[in-house]
Amino acid sequence: MIEIAIDGTAASGKGTLGKKLSNKYSFPYLDTGLLYRKVALELIKENKVYTTELEQTSCDFAKILNFKELKNTNLRTEDVAKLASKIATFPDLRKILNNKQKEFNNSSKKKFGGCILDGRDIGTTILPNADFKFFITASLEVRAKRRLLEKNISFLHENDEKCMLQSLINNMRERDNLDGMRKISPLVPAKDAHIIDTSSINAQELLLIVTNIIEGKK
Repeated sequence: MIEIAIDGTAASGKGTLGKKLSNKYSFPYLDTGLLYRKVALELIKENKVYTTELEQTSCDFAKILNFKELKNTNLRTEDVAKLASKIATFPDLRKILNNKQKEFNNSSKKKFGGCILDGRDIGTTILPNADFKFFITASLEVRAKRRLLEKNISFLHENDEKCMLQSLINNMRERDNLDGMRKISPLVPAKDAHIIDTSSINAQELLLIVTNIIEGKK
């Protein structure tokens, strides 16, 4: 049974890596950040963002979370991402979602012989004994440019594009700070993680580096 833990910053390529590894090795893959995004989306939809009982309300949504609903495209918006980072600091919410992640891991290993999880505390908290741990990162500007390309906006004026890029940089910097400075399970590489900077490599090159490590070629 093989556990593969992938951590890293937003738009660094860890999600694409997780999907490619899942296809290559036929192990179930879970983007754990979507769990927090799903809770955040429900808070926004139900106008509960500014409730005085935000943590309890978040927990209530988390308890009934359905994995089948994680493909909702609305989970990828910047507003959802920002709120997800905020509620990710709630200890009780993390306990609930951590248990769901571990259940997914255990079920996947029994049925398929392995699993792949990506997030921000997988190698340090969720799968501390994972067979392979990777921490994927890239420069802030590169990550913001990748996120802008994902939006596939072709009609932007040059000045508008610069403004949007700067906005993405600011949002990512704020999110990095939230994730890295939280008291519980901050975004840090596991001591035994392979740290890979993708600023100057593409998804296929990253996959080759990682599979070489997994298969003992490097």
